[in-house]
Amino acid sequence: MDSVIVIRGAVLLVVITCSIAGGSEGRSILVGGSQGWRAGTNYTEWTIQNSPFHINDTLVFKYPAPNKATAAQSVYVLPTMWSYTTCEFRGAKLLGNTHEGGGEGFKVKLDQWRPYYFASPENGAGDCIAGLTKFIAIPTPYSSHHRTPFSP
Repeated sequence: MDSVIVIRGAVLLVVITCSIAGGSEGRSILVGGSQGWRAGTNYTEWTIQNSPFHINDTLVFKYPAPNKATAAQSVYVLPTMWSYTTCEFRGAKLLGNTHEGGGEGFKVKLDQWRPYYFASPENGAGDCIAGLTKFIAIPTPYSSHHRTPFSP
């Protein structure tokens, strides 16, 4: 009897660990929706509409190559909340240069449970400083239980 309880407990632990570890393949999410990644865009509403982000979700960044009609764009991930807030790009990692957003764009997999601070430094980081062309994604593990709204 005790061994059955131990085995059931071990199985339950494995199931819980797998669900916390992000056992899902995740979603593919086009940043900015049909408009893509664009200069001068406030991504707050887009982020709210597409949250929560989960571990193993993939963000797809699409934007045109620079030309006379479109501003140059690139995408960086900044290392800290301070660098994100102040738009300080020292220490930031380039994810996609001005030409990598064309065609199918490029993908960034959210594979860790941590904040990802995305921003574009173009126009002397003016858009970033104004709160535009940047957003934060904090992926959480998928859960096998979905919360339902409280009802009395």
